[in-house]
Amino acid sequence: MKKISIIGVGYVGLPLAVEFSKIHKVVGFDLNSSRIEELNNHKDSTGEVASKELKTAKNLIFSSDKNSISNSDFFIITVPTPIDKFKKPDLNFLKTACKLSGENLKKNSTVIIESTVYPGLTEEVCIPILEGISGLKINKDFFVGYSPERINPGDKEHRLIDIKKIVSGSNKIAKKKISKLYKSIIKAEVIEVSSIKVAEAAKVIENTQRDINIALMNELAVIFEK
Repeated sequence: MKKISIIGVGYVGLPLAVEFSKIHKVVGFDLNSSRIEELNNHKDSTGEVASKELKTAKNLIFSSDKNSISNSDFFIITVPTPIDKFKKPDLNFLKTACKLSGENLKKNSTVIIESTVYPGLTEEVCIPILEGISGLKINKDFFVGYSPERINPGDKEHRLIDIKKIVSGSNKIAKKKISKLYKSIIKAEVIEVSSIKVAEAAKVIENTQRDINIALMNELAVIFEK
C-alpha cells in the first residue's frame, strides 16, 4: 500500500482521492479549510462524489495541515490553473502546490501533475521549484510525470475510471511507475506517451477542441432558432 497525497480536492482531485483510497492510503490536501471541513462532513459541493462514497471511503483523510502530506510515495497535483485579467495563465496555485510537494519530497517520491498547463511548463517551471525546495535531483532522487485530467464535470455516465488516461514521465522509470499507479484504478486504457510535453500538448488540444465544439453548437442553436 502506497501513500498518495492529492493536492487540491476539487472536482478533479476528489474523485481521484476516493478511487485511490480503495487500495492505497490517501491524503486529500487543500489549503481551503472550509473545503476540507465540508468533505470531513461527507459533503461535496461540486456534486462529483456522493455523500455515501465519502462516508465509506477507507484509508482516506482530508486535511489542510501541511505535515499531513509528509512521507508520501506519490504527490498528485490537481489545482486549478485559471487565467488572469490579462488572459495569461495564473500559475500561483500550481507553484504553491509544487513548493508544498518539494518541502515533503523523499527519496524515490514521484510528483504527478494533472492541472491544465501549456507544453513545457512541467519541465520549465515545476521541476526547478521541486529541485530547489527539496535539494533533490530529478531522475536521481525523485521522479516527475504529467497526466492530464479528463474529468467532465456533471457527467455521471463517463466517470474517472471509465475514461482513457494519458501518462508520461521524466524518464522511463517514472513513466512505468505512473502507468502502474493509474492502471490500479482505471478500467479504460492507460496510454503511455513519449514525453511530458506530448502529454501536455494532448491536454491543450482536448480543451481547445471542446471549446470549439461548444462554441459551434451555441452558434448553430442561435442560427436555427432564427
